[in-house]
Order: sequence, then C-alpha cells, then structure tokens
Amino acid sequence: MVGLGKEAERDLTIAIRLTLYDQQRSTQSGVIFCVGGEFIKMEAQVRCSRSTKTMSTTWLLRLFCTLLAVSYSYPEFGRALEAPKDIFILAGQSNMAGRGGVRHGKWDGNVPPECRPNPSILRLSPQLQWEEAHEPLHTGIGPPKTQGVGPGLAFANEIRAKGSMVGVVGLVPCAVGGTKISAWARGTTLYNELVRRTKASVSGGGQLRAILWYQGESDTVRSEDAEAYKGNLEKLIIDLRSDLSHPTLLFIQVALGSGEGKFIETVRRGQLGIRLPNVKCVDAKGLRLEPDKLHLTTIAQIHLAQKLAAAFLAGDQS
Repeated sequence: MVGLGKEAERDLTIAIRLTLYDQQRSTQSGVIFCVGGEFIKMEAQVRCSRSTKTMSTTWLLRLFCTLLAVSYSYPEFGRALEAPKDIFILAGQSNMAGRGGVRHGKWDGNVPPECRPNPSILRLSPQLQWEEAHEPLHTGIGPPKTQGVGPGLAFANEIRAKGSMVGVVGLVPCAVGGTKISAWARGTTLYNELVRRTKASVSGGGQLRAILWYQGESDTVRSEDAEAYKGNLEKLIIDLRSDLSHPTLLFIQVALGSGEGKFIETVRRGQLGIRLPNVKCVDAKGLRLEPDKLHLTTIAQIHLAQKLAAAFLAGDQS
C-alpha cells in the first residue's frame, strides 16, 4: 500500500485481483480494461475494521492521489483499443524499418508532429497483439538494431487526415535491415514471417489495404542481383497475393534514392519498369540522406510518407 498512511494501513485492507476477461463466462462485477490487446478485469475487495467508522478527508485525498498517479503511469488502463479497420503491411529493409535520426548507433529521439502517436493508429507487436503505435515503429522486429523514424506512422497520420473514409489504422511492421530481395522469396524465414503476421493482423477483422515496400539497397552491390531485381520483385508480389488469397492487393513500392553499391540505377529501372496490375511506385530519389549516404533523414521519411499516402488515397475508392 503506497502513501495511504499508518491509520489507513491498520484499519483498511484493499485486495485487487486482475484476471483475463472472458466475456462468455465472466460476471458483470469489476472494471474492464484493455491492455496490450487483452481485456483485463479488475475486481477490488475492501475490508474495514470495526473500529473505523468514517474515512477522513485526508485519507480519501491520499487514496484519490494514489489512483490518479496510477492512471497517469498506465494511460492504457481505462481506454479500450478499437480493432483496426484499415491494415497496412510495412516490409523491406532498413529505410522502411526506419533509421531517421540514427547516428553513430544512437537514435536522437526526435519525433516530429507528423509522427506522433494517435489512439486510432495501432501497430501489431512482435507478440501479435495490437497496441498504440509510436516511434520507433519497428522496435522488436527482426535482429536487434538501433531503430529510428520510418515512414509508417507519418503515413498513417496522413491518410487519416486526408482520407475521410479511413478508420482505425493497423500497421504491421515486418521490415528487416540489410536484406536482399532473395531473402524475401517464398519459403524463406522473412517471407513466412510476413505472411504469418499479415494473417494474424486480419484474424480479428479489418481489411488488408496495401503492402508498402521499400527495399533494394542491398541488391545494388552485385550486377547479377541488380539485373534480376525486377523479376524477383514481380514474383514476390504474385506469391504474396496468392498466399494471402488477395489477388488484387495493392502493392506500393519505393524506387531507390540510395544504395550500398554502384548499381542503383539498374535496380531503379527494374522497379520503375514493373507493370503488374495494382502496383504503384513512388520515388525516393532526391530525398535527403543521413551522413551515411544510405538512410533517409527523419524529415525525408515524412516526405516519403506523404508520397505513399498520396499514392494510396489516389486509388482508394472505399
């Protein structure tokens, strides 16, 4: 018991029980909260000794302040998360995962207004639970790496601001830095994980609206990889649509603005040359880069997010 005073501790016992809420079996007693996508029932039992006839104003104030402090410390208590209506997959490598604001292995913590959290924008956690999205959006996804700002959260804020029919947005981060497109081919670990997370995201309802894809920097090192990029990406799109049972799924890709090797233009030609139906392309060329000359800055990520949002909203008929 915290901060209630000796008298209260001697005369009053409060027992609090937290349990997973089963709507089919649980009684109506208690208060229901949503935490990390799980519904929790809190029940409190208060026992007062016979010697205590009244509770002093001071004691009540202490109790109120304690409960208020708990509510501020755990803001998710008392606010139910609404299930996502519009779900987007974020896949590719580090520029989709987000390295905006990362220098010398540390993120600067800068979160511009365009990237700030919104209770109506959720992310699917590594544990496949919906939670309020915040930067860095890809925390916990893939091998441990320093994450920064990516395009996902700014994209979601933009489509909610400009798309009148956009509801609660669910973002499904899947991007992993330093990966060639061959690492995303059907049957690989990354491919299987993307499909698994995508299916989990729609299992409770909601509509899969698009895959946002930003990848290819690692395929600019070898000429063979760069030349094969167009065919590999086309096959990836076809395979994902098949395995997700969504033959017309919108696929929005980003044409490279940087790369690890000298064959950037070869990969770009492949990206810009794809003519599959319902595949769109936005261009990252010319966006500002971090000092490493590879990753987009935080502001550049916002500009990219606006391009992605415009591409999505241009064809959104819902």
